[in-house]
Amino acid sequence: MKEILDFLRDLQANNNREWFNENKNRYKKVQAQWNEFCLELIREIGSYDEDIAKLTLSQCTYRIYRDTRFSHDKSPYKTHFGVFLAPGGKKSMHAGYYFHIGTGDAGGYPHAHMLAAGNYCYDSRTVKFLREDISLGWEEFRDDVLGAADPRFEMSEEDALKRVPKGFDADAPYADWMRQKAFCIAFNVGNDFLLQPNLAKRVADIFRTSKPFIDYVNRAVDFEE
Repeated sequence: MKEILDFLRDLQANNNREWFNENKNRYKKVQAQWNEFCLELIREIGSYDEDIAKLTLSQCTYRIYRDTRFSHDKSPYKTHFGVFLAPGGKKSMHAGYYFHIGTGDAGGYPHAHMLAAGNYCYDSRTVKFLREDISLGWEEFRDDVLGAADPRFEMSEEDALKRVPKGFDADAPYADWMRQKAFCIAFNVGNDFLLQPNLAKRVADIFRTSKPFIDYVNRAVDFEE
């Protein structure tokens, strides 16, 4: 992973087409290393989640080229690699396992390295189902779902509402979950985590603890579908 990390840092410092074209062979080399890691991660997670075992690389990886049409940032390239392992692939709307390597700098996404379970885009009916499930079965969700996950996982506040929506108790212990539109748990790791041996197995072992959360969310996704 050191070569990948070094490449992303150099790309961040030289995010232009001229530099990238001059370093195209270097990019192809680290891309091949990343793809090999992703295939290994599919095998590892697929050993306990059969939906993931069916995935191909194209269903779970992303292009390095940025879509700059609607962005003030016109940098042409992403300075991170990500893999999203979800039933049916990255476009399926299902919750899944996301692993992200950035430049390792402070400041959170997209610079930090991250493990996340869930998704950031659900149908409004799925969000309604999840809020109802959690509020009506809070003890089960707290103990059997969140309680099973690695304690480093924390609720993501991505796109969360500022207030608890009407119909739910703002003082309830589950109130913060009612504000969610992106049901996701995540945490960041440091460079040393990346550079130790057996990265795919270590990541998969952590993600195994989040499978009850993934299954819980996908129950609502499947019900809506």
